[in-house]
Amino acid sequence: MEKQTAGHEQLGEFAPKFAELNDDILFGEVWSREKELSAHERSVITITALIAGGNFEQLNFHMAKGKENGISQEEISEIITHLSFYVGWPKAWSDFNIAKKFGNKRRKL
Repeated sequence: MEKQTAGHEQLGEFAPKFAELNDDILFGEVWSREKELSAHERSVITITALIAGGNFEQLNFHMAKGKENGISQEEISEIITHLSFYVGWPKAWSDFNIAKKFGNKRRKL
């Protein structure tokens, strides 16, 4: 797994401890535990949580990460459709507009 540096780059001077926890703990230690959950599974879980919370700003990064981790357009479409009944129809519309930027039927998400 590639080392995550977004926290240090974007918040390192403003919130150094948060940046450290983001890069070293969340993306360094938690995401690297692929024996327990694969990167694909972690991406599905993370995208689902972001959709449920309406965290659209972070969803863009994690949609791209999900594509890298093998999530297909069909999977993300099914995830959003299923979640629409639990987290809200307007969120689903917003999520589909984000998801459309990351692929088409011939490619993984």
